[in-house]
Amino acid sequence: MAMTRICKRLFPTGTTSAMYSSDAYRCSPERNSGGAGAGDVKDKMLPSAFDDNKLFKYCKHPRTASIIGAPMTYGQPFIGTDSGPKLLRERGLGSMLSQLGWRVEDTPDIVFESGNHSNSVDPHNAKNCALVGHGCNLLATVVETKIQEGRFPLVLGGDHSVGIGSLAGVLRARPDTGVIWVDAHADLNTPETSGSGNMHGMPLGLLMDHPDGGYDFSTLPGFDFLVDGPRIKPEQLVYVGLRDVDPMERVWIRKLGIKTFTMTDVDFLGIGQVMKQALEHLKGRPLHLSYDIDSVDPVLAPATGTKVRGGLTYREAHFVAEFVAQSGDLASAEIVEVNPNLSCDDGANETVELGIQLITSFMGKSII
Repeated sequence: MAMTRICKRLFPTGTTSAMYSSDAYRCSPERNSGGAGAGDVKDKMLPSAFDDNKLFKYCKHPRTASIIGAPMTYGQPFIGTDSGPKLLRERGLGSMLSQLGWRVEDTPDIVFESGNHSNSVDPHNAKNCALVGHGCNLLATVVETKIQEGRFPLVLGGDHSVGIGSLAGVLRARPDTGVIWVDAHADLNTPETSGSGNMHGMPLGLLMDHPDGGYDFSTLPGFDFLVDGPRIKPEQLVYVGLRDVDPMERVWIRKLGIKTFTMTDVDFLGIGQVMKQALEHLKGRPLHLSYDIDSVDPVLAPATGTKVRGGLTYREAHFVAEFVAQSGDLASAEIVEVNPNLSCDDGANETVELGIQLITSFMGKSII
């Protein structure tokens, strides 16, 4: 169903998706470069809907976006995710945010490497946990500080293990924050339930407030900073776009009653009704948006590490961002898992461009 909807938008009448599915075509000059339709289409900057009285009401005036580079790569097995912040900046992110009415503070990338942790022995099924924990501790402090200063933390990943740090910082500063997790995956594992041991699949599992007790961070090297919290309660979380969920993640989603919209729900309800219900569930809370680029169908975002067919279409992906921004409650955000090493040059460029366009959409871009 989802793939059919994408094909109708991307492929001219009389052609089939099979003609366009090969890597050879995706990397060829004939491939459309803008990602929005057939032919040589370019995405353009659109007018801002920035309204000082309605949007981003949790930020102080003048509204300032703090760009925080979080080039984490230790939470998953592929090299290249650490180049995401650099590529997004080089595509003109700062100037685009300025055009949307933001003051922009571009902070230096967080340096995640640490000699004190690089030789640490990992416990079972928690790969590079000391390095990930050290980096997330640094990130949590920066995010918390920016929120306390009244700014909008915009985190550029890196792999999704940075979500541990960004969410910890958000919850320290605003414990009642509602979290919209836009992802193909639930990221609700812990070392005990993960099939891979990769930390980018554990942010919510580690931070979740379980009724029988949360995760014991005293047993996880690098994560002692989380021994006393914070934790996220199940009612503070909404999933959008799930389509690849591990067995124990299914169990916990049901047991904890987490509000969840899979791609089946997107197909059945439509993205408008999905987002309406998501925001109604989190009504009255400041919002944190965690946007994994793999939530979008890999036809549109091929340069990412855990691709799953049947994801959000181009417009569905943008609607999620636009609708959250228009609520006025968005107070922090991150975008993760852009990895140019995992596609040809054209695919990498398309994915980075999509990332830029999604950021500008949730930072206030509007068609009219």
